[in-house]
Amino acid sequence: MTSCCDLPSRISLNHHLYSSGVPDKLRHLINDIARAGKYVHHAIRSSDLGLAGSENQFGEEQLKLDLLSNKIIKEELCESRLVHGYASEEEAVFQELVPDAPFTVVFDPLDGSSLVDCNLAIGSIFGVYKKGDVVGRKPSDQLAALYLVYGPRTILVYSAGKGVHAFFLNEVGEFVLLQRNLTMRDEVKTYSPGNLRAVKDTPAYRKMMNHWLDEAHTLRYSGGMVPDIHHMLIKGAGIFTNIGGSKYPKGKLRLVFECGPFAYIMEQAGGAASNGHKAIMDIKIEEVDQRTPLIIGAKSEVKRVSEVLNV
Repeated sequence: MTSCCDLPSRISLNHHLYSSGVPDKLRHLINDIARAGKYVHHAIRSSDLGLAGSENQFGEEQLKLDLLSNKIIKEELCESRLVHGYASEEEAVFQELVPDAPFTVVFDPLDGSSLVDCNLAIGSIFGVYKKGDVVGRKPSDQLAALYLVYGPRTILVYSAGKGVHAFFLNEVGEFVLLQRNLTMRDEVKTYSPGNLRAVKDTPAYRKMMNHWLDEAHTLRYSGGMVPDIHHMLIKGAGIFTNIGGSKYPKGKLRLVFECGPFAYIMEQAGGAASNGHKAIMDIKIEEVDQRTPLIIGAKSEVKRVSEVLNV
């Protein structure tokens, strides 16, 4: 029997997941996370930017956007019935939801939330594992990872082990294919140096900065990890760094919620991610709130930065 379903004129996220052979339960979960992202998108554009615990003009309690985003995502994960448990950057402990469900989700609900009042791009980051606590595992155990960047357009980028693909949220609230197979070339045109204060007491980091300046690369740093790494993936080249320096000897960024999901996506795109000594994907998770330095982007540049920082 011949199917009467033609190839759609627009490729939705769900169609792409299905046609890429993503298993049904994982496909449904990614769609559920995408729906949570739509509600976060709406909250960013419609919520008052009050402090947690404050009240609006009607006497209703307000939540800061990062706490509101966390609440939105938790509710969507509960409703999906596919999530055994989750760990959020806002809670930093493993929380059980549905005991017999197949997946664990880790997430940073609103990375860069301090940039909201400046009207700069921010994002949400997700990693998906098989059910159970993530302590004792590695980021390489992820089944999928995705992020959303909330800017002039809201864009979702995901990988489930078969490349990295980008979708934009259209006017009717559907994520539609923007670009297939985002790929990192092994070159640097831009650099995004996070925690630049560390050059004060980390001469090797200052040396790396001088290399980039001497090579006339373009500085692209917004203060938000999600838009800066997204910029690299869309352009297909570049390097992002965030080292701890003496103030944060173990690094500033969180392995579980931020670095692990981006390492998964970056490697799927042909790039690399390291803490300067070891691939992020191979670092054992010893605690949910674990920190790490991050060097991520073009493979050869990740290697060069690691070598410079370790001299």
